Amino acid sequence: MHEETEANRQLQVYHALRQALLDGELMPGQRLKIRDLAEHYAASTMPVRAALQRLVAEGALRSAPQRSVQVPVLRREEYQQLLSVRLALEPMAAAQALPRLTPDERAALGALVQRMASALGQQDAAEYLRGNADFHLRLYRACGNPVLLRLIEGLWLQVGPVFTQLFNDQRLHAGLNTAHEAAWAAIQADDSHALARAIHDDLADCGELLAHLLP
Repeated sequence: MHEETEANRQLQVYHALRQALLDGELMPGQRLKIRDLAEHYAASTMPVRAALQRLVAEGALRSAPQRSVQVPVLRREEYQQLLSVRLALEPMAAAQALPRLTPDERAALGALVQRMASALGQQDAAEYLRGNADFHLRLYRACGNPVLLRLIEGLWLQVGPVFTQLFNDQRLHAGLNTAHEAAWAAIQADDSHALARAIHDDLADCGELLAHLLP
C-alpha cells in the first residue's frame, strides 16, 4: 500500500510540474529544489525526486548543483530550432483535429479565445499563458495521432517557460490573440486549411517576437 501511495504521489507531482511548464508558470533558469517542492506538494522527497528525474530524462528540466534541477534557459538559436519543428507538426495536428472535434470541444476552444482576450485586456500574463497552452493542446489532443501529440507536448515542455518573455514589453500585448481569433473562425467554418494557416501564423509571429528578446 505504501509503495502504491508513493507511486501515486510521484505521478501527481510529475503532472503538476509538467502543467506548470506547459503553462509558463516556471521561469527560464529557475532552480527547483527537492525539499521545497516536497513541502509545496505535501509529499515526501522520494516521489518528488522521481518526478524531477523523469522530467530531466524528457529534456524538460536540466540537472543543477546542490541536489536541484533547473528550468532550461533557451538561447535564440535553440528556440528557433524547436520552432522549426513546431511549425511542421502543430498545423498538421490542428488540421487533423478539426473534423474530430466534438461540439463540447468546439465550445471550450471558443471560450478559451475569449478568456485570452479578457486576460490581455487586464494584462494578466499568467492567465493568458494558461489559456494559450490550454487552447493549443486541447486542439491538438483531438488529432487522434498519439505519436504526433507526444512529440508536440515534448516540444511544449521545453518552450513553455520561454513564453513569459513575451510580456517583458507591454507593447506586445495587443496582437497576441489575433491568430487565435483566426483559428476560432476557421474552426467555426470547418476550414482545416485556414486553421492550419492560423496556427502556423501564431507560432511564426510569436517566434519572431521572441527572437528579439532571447539572448
